[in-house]
Amino acid sequence: MKNVLLLTLILLSFNSGLIRAEEYKLSMLPRYFPEKLNRMIQPLAAYLSSETGLKIESVLTADFAIYEAEVLKGKIAIGYENPLVYAKVAGSHKVLAIAVKGEGGDKFRGIVITRPDSGITKLAHLKGKKIMIVSKSSAGGFLSQSLSLKKNGLDVYQDCELVEAAENRQENVIISVSIGDVDAGFIRESALHKADEYIMPGTVKTVVETDWLPNWALSVSRDMPLKQQEKIQTAVLKLNRDSSVLQAMELTAFVAATDADYEIMRGFVE
Repeated sequence: MKNVLLLTLILLSFNSGLIRAEEYKLSMLPRYFPEKLNRMIQPLAAYLSSETGLKIESVLTADFAIYEAEVLKGKIAIGYENPLVYAKVAGSHKVLAIAVKGEGGDKFRGIVITRPDSGITKLAHLKGKKIMIVSKSSAGGFLSQSLSLKKNGLDVYQDCELVEAAENRQENVIISVSIGDVDAGFIRESALHKADEYIMPGTVKTVVETDWLPNWALSVSRDMPLKQQEKIQTAVLKLNRDSSVLQAMELTAFVAATDADYEIMRGFVE
């Protein structure tokens, strides 16, 4: 009888461990305000929970630095991040799929914005200007533009005065440009109209589109069991463009990806 009781306790303990191991946190690099971020990732968390049988909960972080730290600490098991941040966390996370959206497909780019009356009409005019960026970890709100500037003979660090947006929000860059707090701003191309409800019409214009980069990565902890990684990958790859999940994320698809797809980013990881 004692042996039966001991075996039962061991099995219960083992099964409890399995349940805990199947509870995962999903998060997204916080490039928008919390309300929008929740609308974007909660449907994905619910879908993955239903499709995989895993318990997946969506969580938010305050800024890019905290997101990156939480991934590296293992607190975020499933992440959706820009290519630069993925390259930084690739030792801890493994990409399963790359986002597909709009004309760029599995690539995206940044833009430079300014006020129509600023006199800035090309990249060369940014020399000596005060520029708001999303973050130095932002691919569409900094890296894409810095690559284009370099090709045009400008060093973004030496030739420009950089200011990071409050909470690393794309909307805050647009608003600051609109009211004239800065001379220009760097944002992702698809974010151009994200602050339309907060600014006066006609107060922001695009100066130029900048370099293309690999699109955002859906990644998972390398410590996650392979079987569960495969379940998650299968689930996201079968989403069709009319699904509410992809519509919430403003995507048309996910396609399979590997570390090699982000090789271009390695040179920008400190």
